[in-house]
Amino acid sequence: MKYALWIVQALLALEFVFAGSMKLVLPLADLTQQIPLPGLFIRLIGTCEVLAALGLILPGALRINQHLTPLAARCLVVLMVGATLFTPPDQLPTALIPIVTGLLAAFVAYGRENPRHTAPARRRRLQHAS
Repeated sequence: MKYALWIVQALLALEFVFAGSMKLVLPLADLTQQIPLPGLFIRLIGTCEVLAALGLILPGALRINQHLTPLAARCLVVLMVGATLFTPPDQLPTALIPIVTGLLAAFVAYGRENPRHTAPARRRRLQHAS
């Protein structure tokens, strides 16, 4: 389970670093044509995506403040709910991308929130024995 969580975290981090940086780098005129939201709000979403991507990887890799990883994943779930709601009705199959991404973020949030699922078997046996 530990390896599955790390793989999903890495894939989500790559996706959100790319998507967030595009929202931060592209001109506002181009962004507002593609997404019917105010430009500064799109920049805020991009900033949140990049920070959440860092929050998925850095706490576990550096072994500090590891409680931030499930928080970052929960924030991504909220962002993906919003992305799903703002998908135009005529592009309904496109809504599957944020739905699946949100489910993967929820998997990470749940897996990292409940460390007994990712604890090595030996440590779990010792905890149950006491």
